Amino acid sequence: MRILIAIDKFKGSIPATVAAQAIATALKQTLPDATCDLCPIADGGEGTAEAVVTALNGEWCETATFDAQNRPVTARHGLVRARGRLEAIMEMSAASGLAMVSDLPLNPATASTHGTGLMLQDAISRSVQRIVIGIGGSATNDAGIGMAAALGFRFMDASGAPLEPIIANMDRLAWIEQPDSALPEILVACDVNNPLLGPHGCTQIYGRQKGVSDFEFFENRLQHLVDIAKRDLGVDHRDVPGAGAAGGLGFGLMTFCGAKLTSGFDLIADLVHLRERITAADLVITGEGRLDAQTLHGKGPMGVADMARELGKPVAAFAGAIEAEDQLRTRFDLLCAIKPKEMPLAEAMQRGPELLAAAVLAQSPAIRDLLTGPMDRAQ
Repeated sequence: MRILIAIDKFKGSIPATVAAQAIATALKQTLPDATCDLCPIADGGEGTAEAVVTALNGEWCETATFDAQNRPVTARHGLVRARGRLEAIMEMSAASGLAMVSDLPLNPATASTHGTGLMLQDAISRSVQRIVIGIGGSATNDAGIGMAAALGFRFMDASGAPLEPIIANMDRLAWIEQPDSALPEILVACDVNNPLLGPHGCTQIYGRQKGVSDFEFFENRLQHLVDIAKRDLGVDHRDVPGAGAAGGLGFGLMTFCGAKLTSGFDLIADLVHLRERITAADLVITGEGRLDAQTLHGKGPMGVADMARELGKPVAAFAGAIEAEDQLRTRFDLLCAIKPKEMPLAEAMQRGPELLAAAVLAQSPAIRDLLTGPMDRAQ
């Protein structure tokens, strides 16, 4: 029997490669005849650049930039040769990630993607023909205006004075000036399909985890920005799936850079030949740190599950915590939260690999049932 372990990271606890190995080691104890195919994945969030650069045998370079609260940091991005051209592979979280400002009080009104723009500018200075950027894990809700400013865009008030490019100032935006310089092709690896505005937009769905409490404050400023961009730049991407990714950075990259959005999961899946590996498997195991309603909006484990079900393969998922279980059970054959209810979160995150392996061992009877049950799951 062949088991494919296509698992994402458990953020802050277990890297995807370590999670895959922990599951494989546990499976060998109860299913010694099983062949485990380890396939760490990413979906546009943290870990995407590492997965791509590793798959394409690239190299890393570093650039001086700023975090989302304007503190100096050094961020790395990859350079790869693909199809005869030089490409940059990067993650916005390397400069503008939420984890980087976890030591500060969250201030989404001033949090900026400026540092991500400086990373883009560094890649452009290296004469790359294409930039692939994963945009998950952001600390920002600025629709990419900080990024755009780093690339030469200016946001002006009614008196003709430039505004500091933070979302708090966008109620005073009168027009947008764009630079003359051309940009290379930019492909955005996106891990969600939310629009920019409204009940399913970036502010309502993801804002709270970044410190947003006054939702109307952000929604009104984003709405005004979109209207001015439509008038001055001639584009309107507010309703494009993925525009709301990374606090609207998906919108910003399309609007200011002419970028194209693609599923981060699809990008990685193609590079690692995921469909072929699922086809060869008898069971697929996936998961990440948390499975909840957001998982249904295009996260990596959901992509794995959908592909597995399409190919008629049973799929099990392990996560640190699971919410919206009734919704998720329609898409997964087995769900298991690895954190004991009574254990403090900090302790559970520290003991992640141990808890993951223990959960796999505890679920071994259910895993055997999936391996021997009917294979009629194709939809």
